[in-house]
This record gives sequence, structure tokens and C-alpha cells, in this order.
Amino acid sequence: MAQTPDFAQDHQIRLLQGTQEFFPALIEAMDAALADIQFETYIFDFTDSGAKVAEALMRAAQRGVRVHLVVDGVGTGRLPQAWADRMRSAGVQVQVYSPLGPLGLLLPQRWRRLHRKMCVVDGHLLFCGGINVLDDFHDPNYGVLTAPRLDFAVVVTGSLVLPASDAMEQLWWRMQAVRDVRQRHLPKALQSLRAAGAAQHAAEAFDNRSGIRAALLLRDNVRNRTRIEKAYRRAIGTAREEIIIANAYFLPGGKLRRALVMAARRGVRVRLLLQGRYEYFMQYHAARPVYGALLRAGIEIHEYEPSFLHAKVAVIDALGARPWATVGSSNLDPLSLLLAREANVVVEDAAFAAELRARLEHAMQHEGRGLDPARYADRTWRERVLDRVAFVLVRLALWLTGSRY
Repeated sequence: MAQTPDFAQDHQIRLLQGTQEFFPALIEAMDAALADIQFETYIFDFTDSGAKVAEALMRAAQRGVRVHLVVDGVGTGRLPQAWADRMRSAGVQVQVYSPLGPLGLLLPQRWRRLHRKMCVVDGHLLFCGGINVLDDFHDPNYGVLTAPRLDFAVVVTGSLVLPASDAMEQLWWRMQAVRDVRQRHLPKALQSLRAAGAAQHAAEAFDNRSGIRAALLLRDNVRNRTRIEKAYRRAIGTAREEIIIANAYFLPGGKLRRALVMAARRGVRVRLLLQGRYEYFMQYHAARPVYGALLRAGIEIHEYEPSFLHAKVAVIDALGARPWATVGSSNLDPLSLLLAREANVVVEDAAFAAELRARLEHAMQHEGRGLDPARYADRTWRERVLDRVAFVLVRLALWLTGSRY
């Protein structure tokens, strides 16, 4: 059974947009680390500013900080040999999550990926969001980008940092096959490291006694299979004024689609900011068959055009009495909601929700193009066939995994 979020009102949270805000904050925290850095990411690309993150990890390890880095076996694969050698020499400990074997992705169990992007520094500071270690002006498949990706992350202090750290530590040791992670207690040595780091940071820490109300949502394939999706549905179901969702790969299941349609029918303004620039065949085309029902219900769809949209965020009733927002790694598609390890932070705070809303409003008004229902209905037969083929292939893939969506 999925757990309900454990909210606490002792957090300080800052919104970060793109690698131009995220990387400097991340590197500053790594350079200030005293004892421990835990880092998980789907993609670790060493081009341009990505190399600066790698160098910060190595600097930390060289001064005696324990550095654990986990990358995904599909998103990253094996690190470039030169960088792998440099990291090993510096003392950075690296593991690859579920590396592909000779059959690659032909085995459905290999579709369960590590998609969350989290970094915990000294058990005190959490970075969480959708941003990979990948320069915003570089794409591994398309080369130099003329405009940055649109993506977000948060940096957090407070209660939710500990469960994030624990989840990362458990995954590390599970991969090491030390013992059954469900029976494992964190070593006293690690607890001492955290205590030492927390004590040193205390003088400069935020005053969390009356902070922001927030919770961490983790998705896995054991206890928390539907936790993120249920949080979305719960928030959408209680919306009274406005829903804004920005999501890179948008193919929600029937329950989530119905929740959006029902919200629109009861008078809530629902706006979606989605991919407008072709990136991957499946993700781009499989989403489009669901647009028709959403548009007919009065839901507004805006397509982000300057560059690739990679955000996985939402804000609901930002200007109302019960604001709700989330920033994380989870797309609203089957890969994220049924198969991958994901992490989202949910925030119930008026100022945070208003800031996220303002940034999404700017993107929709100045960098997005509204999808006109008539233009959608007039798609060419070729577009319709591609959309339907992609949609059917996704359904077939889900059938192969035994998942219902």
C-alpha cells in the first residue's frame, strides 16, 4: 500500500531554474561539504558545465569527503574512461545502476531505470528536481542548442532531507549487495559523519522552526508504486481555481486524465505546458492521441518551442487559500509512473507556489504556442498515423511488463 506524504513545516526551499542556476548552487554546496556527498542522476554528461560538477566532486573527495555517485545504466552507461580514471584517482566512488547486458533493453526488467536526480550534502542539504548533469545548451543527440532547456530543481533544508539520504544510502548498499537493505541500519560511522557535518553547518543553517510545509515523495517498485501519481490526483481533485502542469513527457493514465477533465468541467482553469520541439519519436507522438479529449474539455495546451522542455513541475491554486506545488524527476507517463525510481518534492507554501507560477506563466506567454483545437483536428494523415503507431507501441510495451495504466 502506498504511503501518504509525511509533511513537516520546518523547511527552507529555494527554486532553481536550469543549469545556470542549479549548477552554481550545487557546486558551492559540494565545495563546502565536510563529510559526505550522495549523488544520483540519470544522465552525467561531461560536456561544458557538466565537467565543472565532476571537478567539484573530485575536489571534495580529495579533501577527504566521502563521495558516492550513482548513474543510470541507460541514461549514462559507462563513464568516459578518462573521467572514470580521474574520479577513481580522486577517491570518488561510482556505481552504475542496472547496466545493460548483451540483450540491452530487449528484457522488460531492464526498463526499470534510476530516473531520480538527487544530491544530499552532509545529510543537511538536498537538491532534487528534473535537472541532469547535462549542460542546458548541449544535447547528446542534437549537439549545441540555441536556447536553454526549461527545467527546474529545488534546494531544501529540513526534515525531508533525512529520508532522501536514507533512500540513497539504501540503494547504494543494495547495489553493493552487502545485505538485505530492508534489514540494514545505517552504520554508526555514517551517522557520525552526518552529525559532524550538521554541527559545522548549524551556524549558517536556516532557522527551520517555522519554515515551509513540504514532503518528499519517492517512487519505487516495492512499497511506493503509485505515491507520486496519487499525490497529483489528490491535488487535482481538490483544485478550485487553477492548475498549471509543465511536463516533458506527458502521457497520463486514464485516472489522471479523468481528474484533469473533471477539474476543467467544474470550472478550474487547466493549462498544460508540454514539448513543442521534437526530441524522441515515442514520447513526442504517443502523447498526441490524448490531446483531443483534453482540448474538448476546455483544457489549454501550450507547446514550448525555443528549446527542449524537460521540466516535471506543477502548481495548483497558487493564489488561493491552499496552494500546492511539486518539483521533481517524475514525468506523467508510464515509464515514470510505473517503472522508474523517481523523486518529487511537494510544497504547500504561497510564496513558493507564486514564484513557480510566475516562471511558468512567463514560459507560456513568451516561449510557448497555444495549441488551437482546430489546428489539432487538422493534423495530416501522416501525423495521425505516427501518433497512433507510437501510442499502440507504448500500450504493447506496458503489456509486456504486465503493467496496467
